[in-house]
Amino acid sequence: MAEPGIHFFDARGPDNMRLYAIGDVHGRLDLLERMHARIADEIARDRPDDFRIVHLGDYVDRGADSAGVIDRLIAAHAADRRILALGGNHDVGFLDFLGVPDPAGLFARFGGVETARSYGVRLDPRDGRAFAGQAAELRAAVPEAHRAFLRGLPYSLEYGDFFFCHAGIRPGVPLDRQDPRDLIWIRDVFLNYAGLHPKVVVHGHTPAPEPEILANRVNVDTGAYQSNRLTALVVDGASKRTIEVGV
Repeated sequence: MAEPGIHFFDARGPDNMRLYAIGDVHGRLDLLERMHARIADEIARDRPDDFRIVHLGDYVDRGADSAGVIDRLIAAHAADRRILALGGNHDVGFLDFLGVPDPAGLFARFGGVETARSYGVRLDPRDGRAFAGQAAELRAAVPEAHRAFLRGLPYSLEYGDFFFCHAGIRPGVPLDRQDPRDLIWIRDVFLNYAGLHPKVVVHGHTPAPEPEILANRVNVDTGAYQSNRLTALVVDGASKRTIEVGV
């Protein structure tokens, strides 16, 4: 028998814990720093008993400072273990590229040039003669701490009535049996599903002009690298709201 579904309006966070879920950053360190400052101000003002800050993946590619974003997330987690990060498809793509550079892969085709530049490396996937050397230079430039961060990213977290992941879930599959590839890649099968899930799914991955708040899911990817707007969902008990920073 399928688990009963829960509607966004009825969903609650854990007692005495405020949740923040931050959408895709894509190299926008400037926006991430503003979001962290906004959240820190709220926590200092409201003094919740406990909190978790969940980043929903895609820290690299497209924006100007992917290396800085990873540095920031490593430092934030080291300072407070309640600041968490999930893996996204671009993060996995970066790690894959460092293992086996592919000029036609996700990283090279969708923002890897900007990511490489943030490490001080010029990368041109169209230059067949120079590409191998450039990829080796990038591999040498990425600190082991960044590789360890990428390798250690989980693909999902659950708090209260909410399930957090990068892309979404496959409807009908129990949450604890989801395919990791679906959690970072799925789109239409998940986005077009109108039924309720066992928990409300909070995700990014698919940019939207505004946060999407539906009965069964919340999408907080507002295309930060292009829109100059970074969005987060805030859950405090039965209270739900979104916050945004921009430039």
